[in-house]
Amino acid sequence: MEKKIKILLSKVGLDTHDRGIKVLAHNLKNAGMEVVYLGLYQTPESIVNASIQEDVDVIGLSCLSGEHIFASEKIAKLIKERNANDMLFIIGGPLPVEEISVLKEMGVGEVFRPGSQIEDIVKYIKKNVRRSNK
Repeated sequence: MEKKIKILLSKVGLDTHDRGIKVLAHNLKNAGMEVVYLGLYQTPESIVNASIQEDVDVIGLSCLSGEHIFASEKIAKLIKERNANDMLFIIGGPLPVEEISVLKEMGVGEVFRPGSQIEDIVKYIKKNVRRSNK
């Protein structure tokens, strides 16, 4: 039996706009994934720590507050420092198009902007999960 893909979803900092991430969590569960929703007011450290403790395959960050560059850089750095390179890191939100390449250079696998289709997010995750046992 194939193990479910496990994804941790979270918000960072003081960003309280959580409707989108809750809709995403619901839809990822419906797509057969196990979802851990860490919630609001998280730090990059708490997100990576929880991801390691929960042994997730994917970290999904939702960012609407403008902290996406700082948070993504810190999360990507912590993933490397903690030898958790098998975790896929994705981010979503109304992020500037011109910053997508910067985010990807930092270690973000994909950026999902408003209007992204759930089916495309699911397909991307399934195609890019890095753990060999999944």
